[in-house]
Amino acid sequence: MKHIEVVAAIMHDDEGRIFATQRGYGDYKDGWEFPGGKMEAGETPEEALKREIWEELETRIVVERLVQTVEYDYPQFHLTMHCFWCHVESGSLTLKEHEAARWLTKDQLDTVDWLPADVKVVEMLKM
Repeated sequence: MKHIEVVAAIMHDDEGRIFATQRGYGDYKDGWEFPGGKMEAGETPEEALKREIWEELETRIVVERLVQTVEYDYPQFHLTMHCFWCHVESGSLTLKEHEAARWLTKDQLDTVDWLPADVKVVEMLKM
């Protein structure tokens, strides 16, 4: 089975809300996720996350800490997703690859249809 390793940003604001994005492409189009993407050769997870968020959202982030690494088997591939607690340093959160985004409170996390691997992270955040 193909293996894909990615990084994801659990971005939070001063009000405790979490930033969620809706995929605009691919097999899982319309599913909600934490923004991020694939690591490139030679990058640390933190470097990859900063690059991906800049490319996808034109936003600079501060990566605070690793929260969780999720291992999940999709039908076509195995996913390893390193999820980091982050906050916005600068930028406008411009959607370049996603079709929608929302800031969600803890009580609103279940109001979007999360992708299966991201559900594990959402469950942890609700604790």
